[in-house]
Amino acid sequence: MKKRLTIAVSITLALFASLCLAQPDRSKQPRPNIVFILVDDLRWDEVGIAGHPFIKTPNIDRIGKEGAMFRNAFMTTPLCSPSRASFLTGQYAHTHGITDNVDRSAASHRLVTFPLLLHQSGYETAFIGKWHMGNDDKPRPGFDRWVSFKGQGAYLNPDINEDGKSVKPSGYITDILSGYAVEFIKRRHDKPFLVYLAHKAIHPEVTQNNDGSVDLSKSELFIPAERHKNLYASRAIPRRPSYGRAPEDKPALQRRIGNLPPLGSITVTSDEAILGRQRTIAAIEDGVGEILKALKETGQLDNTVIVFTSDNGYFYGEHGLSVERRLAYEESIRMPLLVRYPKFIKAGATRDEIALNIDLAPTLLELAGVAAPGAMQGRSLVPLLEGKRTAWRNSFLIEYYSDKVFPRVLQMGYKAVRNGRWKYIHYLELEGMDELYDLKADPYEMKNLIHQPGAAKALAEMKREMERLLKETSANPKSEGESRQ
Repeated sequence: MKKRLTIAVSITLALFASLCLAQPDRSKQPRPNIVFILVDDLRWDEVGIAGHPFIKTPNIDRIGKEGAMFRNAFMTTPLCSPSRASFLTGQYAHTHGITDNVDRSAASHRLVTFPLLLHQSGYETAFIGKWHMGNDDKPRPGFDRWVSFKGQGAYLNPDINEDGKSVKPSGYITDILSGYAVEFIKRRHDKPFLVYLAHKAIHPEVTQNNDGSVDLSKSELFIPAERHKNLYASRAIPRRPSYGRAPEDKPALQRRIGNLPPLGSITVTSDEAILGRQRTIAAIEDGVGEILKALKETGQLDNTVIVFTSDNGYFYGEHGLSVERRLAYEESIRMPLLVRYPKFIKAGATRDEIALNIDLAPTLLELAGVAAPGAMQGRSLVPLLEGKRTAWRNSFLIEYYSDKVFPRVLQMGYKAVRNGRWKYIHYLELEGMDELYDLKADPYEMKNLIHQPGAAKALAEMKREMERLLKETSANPKSEGESRQ
């Protein structure tokens, strides 16, 4: 008996030791490099790893296959400028103040961003690409290297602000930006580095007014690289069941707006526009391949955290909507999120917990050994990346502030809350037009249950949850060390 007990204790100790060895000790690891790749308007389902039937993205997919893929990742405001500020600050739009796409240049110079905090902690940092918080292309605080452009920029032969100097490289903007990233990676670095690569693609080519708003009188074009202009020709575009369907029980979308036609089959995104967008993804894919190659050639691949994501989604005709995002439906608020860092992340990991764009800032700071400020409202994803089981959020807040850029969404500012089953949308300027969806029974959000007696209990619960989240995220910033939701 005593012998069996001794053997059992020995086995237990051996198992405990192996588990301890398996858990990484970040304090003894060199601080990782970080490559953060942000795509404009990329839907969560437009990469190969997400199961798209014909888009080929093996280099992008590699990040998830050799790392982790979050299957329920969302942005808290589905619009370019607010979302980008949320990635950088780890805060909701109502906290950081970048609430829309108009000129927020001055405010964006004052943001406390995770690249600034990394820079202050000893990182060498580079911002490359689309800043998009106004038309000011001047360098922002916290970056040793600055490569950007005014507003939306241009696909061909763009005007670039390179470290405060105007240059005009010839070529295709996605290739140019990826080239800048590769050049920075290949430099000699005596410190850990951050590359924040924010692509113009796959946003349409638009003309912006001085206040940052879009000039709708100019045509919007998706311009792929010349080598990709015929990619995916004749391929059948996948359609979601809500495609081309006139909205029912959605009073906010059923309003008559000037001379605009009612939403339905004639207002969907054209096939050519969809293919144009998807062709522009191909140059991003090429650039990711070059970045992976540069990291490997310089011996830095496995000591680099690579993040691939998007600032918001896009409508391809769901509910008759086209050429837009902004609204709280799944096509707009979902984002792809892939993270590779083999020192801590098991290859092929998938997580179903709710991840938000505001989570990336505290996550990357923790991986770099930098304390996240209490004012950050996101939550570090590190425990999930390490494969741990941990208590996690069950719901989150979505918000949009009405603007006058697109007539279709006039007066459609809202607060919304989503959990694993339900979504409640409260329009701030439209009385009696709220929406409630049972995402389990109705994943395509085609039946608004707001007035259904059987959904009254769920509606009351979601209203209480919205009140809780608004109160929690509008309170004074948390002190250091407090948990974040």
